[in-house]
Amino acid sequence: MKYIHRFSQGLHMRQVDMMLDNISNSSATLSKMSMKLRSVCVRSMRRLRKKRGQKVGGLNICVHIDESKFRHRRKYARGRYGGAWRRKSWVFGMVEILPSRKPVLRLVDKRNKTTLLPIIEKHVKRGSIIHSDEWRAYSTLSERGYQHHTVNHSINFVNPLTGVHTQTIERAWANFKTEVWRLRANRSEKALKKHLIYIEWTYWLGRRHRQGILGKLLHDISQFYH
Repeated sequence: MKYIHRFSQGLHMRQVDMMLDNISNSSATLSKMSMKLRSVCVRSMRRLRKKRGQKVGGLNICVHIDESKFRHRRKYARGRYGGAWRRKSWVFGMVEILPSRKPVLRLVDKRNKTTLLPIIEKHVKRGSIIHSDEWRAYSTLSERGYQHHTVNHSINFVNPLTGVHTQTIERAWANFKTEVWRLRANRSEKALKKHLIYIEWTYWLGRRHRQGILGKLLHDISQFYH
């Protein structure tokens, strides 16, 4: 129980942190426990997707969209690049601004129109206000039932005429990447994909539970293991 409580506080504690807390002296034991708890979160999020879908936005609700690389970061810019640097996949994100700030995160091989538009149409409700950069894959969003506004990032971070920006998802990328790098969760595409689902669980389910993240984690454990 102490482990679950400390795990839920940070949701992404490193083994060294938990060993300093005297939760366990075994790195192997901590790895197994962390994997079990994260797998519970992943299963819970997948069940939500299957049961209710995973849509953000709505009439006049703003959604920021963007793509980003989650490559491995070398310490002090030294060391081997490894497979994560050679990886060509992107993480495509959609973040609802208000009231929930819920993210939808998908690992994609390409960021072209053929790949990204079906994902947007599946997860962003028609009538939503979408803010993006001027990437050409988004050029037809206004024709597909969205209120689409752009900012040219080569000139400004915020459109000086309209106030349009994508700073919410830019800040989200910084937070998500810090977590992924700290836990080395991008060592493989499989690991990264699971961790993206885990991040979604935090915002869609964990933080929205009436008893908080710990309450939701305990609830999910009881659902899957009792």
